[in-house]
This record gives sequence, C-alpha cells and structure tokens, in this order.
Amino acid sequence: MTDFVSGADFEELFRTFQHTAFRLETQGTYGEPVEDEPLRRFLAGEPPDDSWLTPWIDNVRDATAKGREFRRVRVLSTPLTDYLRFEMDLALRANIPAGEDIRSLTVSEAEALGVPIGVDFWMFDDTRVGVMRFGGRGMLGLEMITDAEQVEQFRLIRDRAWGAASRVEQWAALLQ
Repeated sequence: MTDFVSGADFEELFRTFQHTAFRLETQGTYGEPVEDEPLRRFLAGEPPDDSWLTPWIDNVRDATAKGREFRRVRVLSTPLTDYLRFEMDLALRANIPAGEDIRSLTVSEAEALGVPIGVDFWMFDDTRVGVMRFGGRGMLGLEMITDAEQVEQFRLIRDRAWGAASRVEQWAALLQ
C-alpha cells in the first residue's frame, strides 16, 4: 500500500528529512499556478519578483546550514522550453545560492541511462520515494513508496542520473 501526500504533509517532508532530499525533474513544463506571474515576468523581460519562493528558499538555507542536502537533476529538452529557461534562471538566482545542488542531463542522455522521462520524484534519505502526480494545473501530490525493493529501483535511477549530470557551470551557458 502507498500513501498519497499533498498540502501541509508534502511541505513537512522537506522539514523532516535527515540527510538528503533528491528530485528528478523530467518534464518541459509543470503548469504550477504560483509560477504563472513569475514566468510571465521572465518572458516579458521584467525584473523578477521571487517573493513567492521565499518559504522554499528559507527552508533550503536552514536545512543546508544544518548539513542536510538538496539535490536535483533536471532533464533538459532541446531546444529548451521557455519554462525550462525560466527554471534555470531561477535556479541560478535563488535555488543554488540558497544551497541546492542542481545538475542537468539532456533528454537523450537521460534515455541512454534508462532514466524514465515523464516520471518525476523526490527521494528522502534513501528510504522514501514520492512519485509526483500531476493534473492540468500542476502537482496533485506524491505517491509515497517505502517498500525497500521499489525504493532501490529509484535509487538506481537517481545514482545513474546524478553520476552523469552536468554541474551548473556547464548548463548555465545554455541561457546565454
């Protein structure tokens, strides 16, 4: 049996993990309503207003100051979607300075590694996986998996993706 986590329970996962929270992002857009205005501003060339992201950034800073890690691998389409350009810009301005380690793979690199495209997940402390479920306007929640054999399959995907992913210095050049 798996649990479905959303809302405050979802947010609590990021305050209670002990060592590492890892995210695999494989989609070219997410449609999160909270990102509509920041994305519009980005595409219009207007100055950013990242206040909507403050709770996340504050949590990342607090966790990383205590020695906990936030890691992501973002799979990038070619050419980049407008949304991916926005996410990468935001990562450089906010997520990475807060302490996240965000790396990237191309779709073809991910496919060659057996990283499933269209399957996004969070892994917490190598013991729990939250497979992200999406609707037409963003994430609905996480399907939580704690079965050791299933978690191991996601750990293998994570390790292949993380081991091959490019560091920020390499993917940031794509924004030029």
